[in-house]
Amino acid sequence: MSKRGYHHGNLRAALVEAALALIEEKGPTGFTLSEAAKQAGVTPAAVYRHFEGREDLIAEAALQGYEIFGDLMAHAYDKGQPSALASFEATGRAYLAFARRFPGHYVAMFESGISVNRSPELAHAATRAMGVLERAAEELSRHIPADKRPPAKMFSAHIWAMSHGVVELFARGSPGTKSPFPSEDLLESGIGIYLRGLGLIDPDT
Repeated sequence: MSKRGYHHGNLRAALVEAALALIEEKGPTGFTLSEAAKQAGVTPAAVYRHFEGREDLIAEAALQGYEIFGDLMAHAYDKGQPSALASFEATGRAYLAFARRFPGHYVAMFESGISVNRSPELAHAATRAMGVLERAAEELSRHIPADKRPPAKMFSAHIWAMSHGVVELFARGSPGTKSPFPSEDLLESGIGIYLRGLGLIDPDT
């Protein structure tokens, strides 16, 4: 790739874009900062004007991912309104859609070993994104009798775990784990079984 002239403001973005491409190709630990620089068309020295090391670069990719993820989750939630059930189901589907559409960001967020507490900005973005699912769970759980109602954080954590499991095992092409069912169907039916167990969906539907 030939070197390109970058303004100060977009070199950082170009390096993140390069890192995302390398993460998709080689994984979060399979590339060096020099490779990211080459991918972006700049010298390795230019990278260190913006990032202290590879983990710093991956953390920036994760931050960007959580911001996109949060926007997608919020959009899904709003699209389902005013139905608490539709909003909740939509946020679960948005998780799968995000993983497929933004695989580099997904890996940076969930498979790189980067802690969401690495920076206040990253922690805020992650809390905001997962807060959408928690809010959807809280609204839906109001329809459950108080003595049978799980905490909203637990409710949302169950669906997050289910969504994450479907993505990791079946939606990202992991060797030896090909499912005979579409990932969307697995997630939809799993959420349906969970919600029936809580009495939120008619058992006969």
